[in-house]
Amino acid sequence: MDPDFLNVFAQSVALNEFLAENVIAQGEKKKLIKPTSSHNPKLEELKLFLIDWINTTLKEEHIVVKSLEEDLFDGLVLHHLLENLGSLKLDVDKIALTEKKQRQKLSVILEAVAKCLQLEESQLKWSVESVFTKDLLSTLHLLVAIANHFEPNLAVPPNVQVETITIENTSRGLKTASAVEYITANKENVETQSKEDAFDELFSRAPDKLDAVKKVFLQFVNQHLGKLGLNVKDIESQFADGVILLLLIGQLEGYFLNLRDFFLTPASTAEMLHNVNLALDLLADGNLLNFSVNSEDIVNGDMKTTMRILYCLYSKYKTKET
Repeated sequence: MDPDFLNVFAQSVALNEFLAENVIAQGEKKKLIKPTSSHNPKLEELKLFLIDWINTTLKEEHIVVKSLEEDLFDGLVLHHLLENLGSLKLDVDKIALTEKKQRQKLSVILEAVAKCLQLEESQLKWSVESVFTKDLLSTLHLLVAIANHFEPNLAVPPNVQVETITIENTSRGLKTASAVEYITANKENVETQSKEDAFDELFSRAPDKLDAVKKVFLQFVNQHLGKLGLNVKDIESQFADGVILLLLIGQLEGYFLNLRDFFLTPASTAEMLHNVNLALDLLADGNLLNFSVNSEDIVNGDMKTTMRILYCLYSKYKTKET
């Protein structure tokens, strides 16, 4: 069995219990929200927001939703919601009592949603099976898509992301893969991003000076990380996992970074994002970060974003002695 599977679930859910609740047949693949993300504050905020939105929309019909997983799987609430929001008249019974009828009803509803949103099957992040089996990730994607289409001005909480794990039952055993997935739009601070800064000008109008700026930053970084026996040669790749950035912040800001708080040798994108997000939190706590940053940009090696972060530290500590 893939050791990553054990690492993910052993801490919070007994392996046998998890497999009992999520039976995965031979050849089947499932993507689930990791238990470590299930109590993410932003995720909880989104769930409460959607529940309140549904209840407000269906108030006159005396429908009250308490759980997104338990109250939407049979299609009843979705049926009322679509009729209310889009004036859609669906050729299905209001109440379906048997499992077969519920699946049929849900199939008609989701087909109408895909048609209304003009989505091909390959673009759908949900299915009849996933919604009917009360999969939270699929249900959230479905509701957010409906909300964005029918009420585009609705203030859906942005930047909600979760760590997911895809489990596949192969002939050789369970195979897993971890990832980070956005449920709502990854929106940057529009006002800040719309203003062109020195780095925008550097990249677009003075690319010939880019190497000189990189050299200054590398000298600065190595001056302060030299005592740790580290030598940074490439800004684009060596900052992507967040480790160098965390160690640099620790040296400059005088933080003691417990090895249990971050991943010294990150083995996945999720672990890299954890490191980068921790670094951004430390910068924000130190009032060094006055603009919005997408941590994925740093993990993906975006040079401009990484250099902006380094400049925050350079501008404050360029004269500090080692």
